[in-house]
Amino acid sequence: MVARTIRWRWIAAIWFAGGLFEASQAVLIMRFGEGRRHAWLPLFITELAIWLPWALATPWVISLARRYPIIRGTTLRTVAVHVAAFIAISVVVEAWSAALQVLFNPWGNRRPPTFWDTWSIALLYQILIFLIAYVLILTITYLIDSRENIARQMTETARLNEELSKAQLAALRRQMEPHFMFNTLNSIAALVRDRRNDAAVSMIVGLSEFLRRASEDSHRPQVTLGEEVEYLQRYVDIQKVRFGARLHVSVDIPPHLLDVPVPNLLLQPLVENAIKHGIGQRAAGGTVRVAGDRRDGSLYLRVYNDGPSFPQDWETNSGGVGLANLRTRLRILHGSAADLAMASNGADGVEVIITLPLRNA
Repeated sequence: MVARTIRWRWIAAIWFAGGLFEASQAVLIMRFGEGRRHAWLPLFITELAIWLPWALATPWVISLARRYPIIRGTTLRTVAVHVAAFIAISVVVEAWSAALQVLFNPWGNRRPPTFWDTWSIALLYQILIFLIAYVLILTITYLIDSRENIARQMTETARLNEELSKAQLAALRRQMEPHFMFNTLNSIAALVRDRRNDAAVSMIVGLSEFLRRASEDSHRPQVTLGEEVEYLQRYVDIQKVRFGARLHVSVDIPPHLLDVPVPNLLLQPLVENAIKHGIGQRAAGGTVRVAGDRRDGSLYLRVYNDGPSFPQDWETNSGGVGLANLRTRLRILHGSAADLAMASNGADGVEVIITLPLRNA
């Protein structure tokens, strides 16, 4: 209903503007071109009202333009329909115009005009203008429809791309979950072999809570940084059961950054790699530091561990699954605006730096 009202307003406005131009021109011709001095208001109103049938017929012409398009697959029937419509509208418009001329005699002729003479003469002179008006209606209709189709296709393409991205993110997340599960189950098995049954039970309970939270957030490609830190803490609690005092984890993220949206499961894979390939390789254990700050409109997250430096083929072996997965998710969500870099920090120590566009939640 709203769209139809808007359409009628546009039709009325356009034809009113055309009629206003035509009526003003007729009055100027009468006053200055022909030097007539009789009342100009009847002529102005008559010339303005002549275009009323065109305004009323425009929705019908638009309907015919869409039902019988002449821009593609033109057939003889299509041409015949539009020619018949054009003739019918022209006859009705000139009949209306002739009736107004006879009724009001707006040009002030001494001899009042007759209906037949006025209709036949006006139709002969106005037929080209009417043809232009009909073609304009068709052209504008096809241009508007083409624009709407392009906008609709762009919207549909964007929707399909969004669904594809969500599907890719979901697939990547499903890849991460078994990767984490295998590592944790191996740790539980190691605890059982070492007869650390209480620690194994605690890890199983922690794993259960961790997976419950993962299931609740599985539909969300992004979470707040605060939620991600809380998620990370649950994972660290699981790992502390295994490593005990050998593992030290610190998180230093300013409170004003906790509402920033970040990819789901962002920090946990990084800390998992730091523990497995860094701290886990040292009998004395070590430290993992997670820090965040903002700079130049970007969010910087750092995950550092003081374990041994990584080998050159780090990302091509099984240890690089988490990082490769994360890089792909960052590219899907943020394109070139996000980055993941990894570097050695001296003889001992590895740091991973993630750059994200900073947007408030």
